[in-house]
Amino acid sequence: MSTIKITLPDGSVKEYEKGINPFEVAKSISEGLSRNVISAKFNDKTVETTTPLTTDGNLVLFTWNDKEGKEVFWHSSAHLMAQAIQKFYPKAKLTIGPAIENGFYYDIDFGDENFSEKDFDKVEKKMLEIARGKHQFSLREVSKKDALDLYKKEENPFKVELIENLQDGDITFCDHDDFSDLCRGGHLPNTGFIKAVKLLNVAGAYWRGDETKPQLTRVYGISFPKQKMLKEYLEMLEEAKKRDHRKLGKELELFTFSNNVGQGLPLWLPKGAALRERLENFLKVAQKKAGYQQVVTPHIGHKNLYLTSGHYEKYGADSFQPINTPKEGEEFLLKPMNCPHHIEIFKTKPYSYKDLPVRFAEFGTVYRYEQSGELHGLTRVRGFTQDDAHIFCTPGQLLDEFKKVIDLVIYVFGSLGFENFTAQVSLRDKEDKSKYIGSDENWEKAENAIIQAAKEKNLDYIIEYGEAAFYGPKLDFMVKDALGRSWQLGTIQVDYNLPERFELTYTGSDNKPHRPVMIHRAPFGSMERFIAILLEHTGGNLPLWLTPEQIIILPISEKYEKYAKNVLTLLENSDIRATIDNRNEKIGRKIRDAEMMKTPFMIIIGEKEEKDGTVSVRKHKEGDLGTFKIDEFINFIHKEETKDLKELN
Repeated sequence: MSTIKITLPDGSVKEYEKGINPFEVAKSISEGLSRNVISAKFNDKTVETTTPLTTDGNLVLFTWNDKEGKEVFWHSSAHLMAQAIQKFYPKAKLTIGPAIENGFYYDIDFGDENFSEKDFDKVEKKMLEIARGKHQFSLREVSKKDALDLYKKEENPFKVELIENLQDGDITFCDHDDFSDLCRGGHLPNTGFIKAVKLLNVAGAYWRGDETKPQLTRVYGISFPKQKMLKEYLEMLEEAKKRDHRKLGKELELFTFSNNVGQGLPLWLPKGAALRERLENFLKVAQKKAGYQQVVTPHIGHKNLYLTSGHYEKYGADSFQPINTPKEGEEFLLKPMNCPHHIEIFKTKPYSYKDLPVRFAEFGTVYRYEQSGELHGLTRVRGFTQDDAHIFCTPGQLLDEFKKVIDLVIYVFGSLGFENFTAQVSLRDKEDKSKYIGSDENWEKAENAIIQAAKEKNLDYIIEYGEAAFYGPKLDFMVKDALGRSWQLGTIQVDYNLPERFELTYTGSDNKPHRPVMIHRAPFGSMERFIAILLEHTGGNLPLWLTPEQIIILPISEKYEKYAKNVLTLLENSDIRATIDNRNEKIGRKIRDAEMMKTPFMIIIGEKEEKDGTVSVRKHKEGDLGTFKIDEFINFIHKEETKDLKELN
C-alpha cells in the first residue's frame, strides 16, 4: 500500500499508510493525545478527526486547550442544541449556528411559537441526554439540487438562500444521531465529549444582520468537557455582572446615554469627564517626552478626502451618509478616521530627510454607524475618541520608530495594571487580496518590519492572516483582564499605501523626492472602549493617580465642617482631589456610601481630630489606617499615587 508523509508542528516528518486519519495519527503519537484530540487542520484546512489523509501535508492536532479546539467543540454543541430544540419545536426553521469567543449561538425562526428562558432547562437536559449517546459526527457531500429540494420541502427559505450562494460540489451536511444540518465541517469525533452545557441568553437577531430581513431568535449557549469547568465559568459570569462597566458607570456617576441625543452616543458626566481628562493628560505627557506634536482636526471632512484615502470605498455604504451643504453637489462626511486629516497637515510644508520622523498626535473623535443591535455600553458606540497618532518616517527609520511605539504601549499597559498581554501580528489574507489596497512589494516590506520589531522586543506574539487593515498590516495587543477575559487593546499599523495615494514626499540626502512610510498607532484604541475595559478589569477600583475623587472628608457633625473645609483646602493646594460629605447623615451611613462609590480614602473628622490638627483615615476595602498629621497624610497620598506609574524608556 502506498504511503504519505505527514509533517507535524515540531517539524518532524512521519510516514503513514495512505488513508490514515488524524485520530489514528494522534494515537500513533500517544494514547493520551488520542483521547483528547478533538479537531485537526491538514494543509491549513479544517478536517474531521476521521477524515482520510491521502496526500503529503502538514497536520496540526487540536485539543480543548487550543483556540481551534474550543471553536470545534462549541460549533458541534450548536448542532446539538439545534437538535434538542427541534425535539420540542419540530416546526422551527434553523439558519446558522457558529462558535463565538465564549460558546455558541443558533439563529432560529420559531414562527408563531415563543421560545424563552423557561425552555432552557428542558433543552439542556435533552442536550446532555443526546450527548451521552456518543453519536459520531460525520460529513457527507450533497448535490446542490438535493440540498435545495430538501430545504424547499421543509419550507426553510434561510437554508435555501445559503445553498443558492454555494457551488455544486462544495456542499456538505453534518449528521449525528437522527439529526442532519447544512455545514462545511469542523466537528468533534462524537457527542460524548460534551459533558456540561448551559443556555445563557435569548435575544432577537435579524437574518444576516440586515434590519430589512426577518427577525430571528438567537439562542446563546456554552459547553465544556467537564462539569467543573462550567461551574467555574458561571462563577466568573457572576463576577463579571458585578464588574459590568454599564453598571459601574451608573453607580460611579461617570457616563450616561440619552435616546434624545441618540443611541451609541455617550454623555460624559463630570466625574467621567475628569477621568477622561486624566487619561488624556497622562498620555500627552508621555507623548511629549517621545517627540510627538499635538494637532487638532475637525469632526467632518470633504467627501473627496475619503475617496482619496479609500475609506469611503471601504466604509461609506455602511457608515453615516454624506452631509449635503447648501451648495449643490458639495458633500461632507462625519470623520470615520483621523489619518487623512493628519496627512493633510503633513502636506502643508516641505520636509527633508533631516526633519523626519514627524509625529502628529490627537485625541480625535470619529463616527461610525453601528447597527442598533450591536451597540453595547461604551464598548460598541457610534461616536468615539481615539488616542490617535501618525508617524511619518523614512523607510530606514521604520523599525526603530515601530519599536518605540511598542515601548509606549507597554508603558501605558503597565501604568494601568494590564500586565498580562500577548501580541497579534495581523497580516493579509493569503488567498483573497481583493480586500486590500497597495502593491505586494509594499505589503511584504510592511509585514516583515512588524514581525522583526515583535521579535526584537521579545513580544509573545502570534500571526493571524486576514486580520490586517485594508491599507496595511498591524500589531494588535490582546490584554487579559482580572477575570481572564481577552480584549484587543492598542494597535500599531505600518502603511506604505496612504503616502502613495496622497503623493506624500520628502527630500532625501540625494536631493530627490522620496516617499515616507506612515505608522498609525493608538495605545488606548478608543477612550470609550478603554475606559469600559479598565472599569471591568479593576471592578471600578481605579488606580489612585487616575480616580476622579481620591478622598472624601466625612465630618461627624456640622460642628466640624469648618475644620473639614480647612483640610480640603490643604489637600487641594497639594493637587489632591477631595470633596466633603456634609449631609445630615450618621457617620456609619457616610462610610457605607463612600465604600459603594469606591472612593479610595476616607478622612473622618471629629472633636479629637480638630483639637489635634490631625485626620483619621480609612482605606477602601481595608478599613482604619490610623491617625495622621495633615502633612504626613499628604506625603502618604503622593507616594501612593506614584507607585503605580511606570517609567517610560
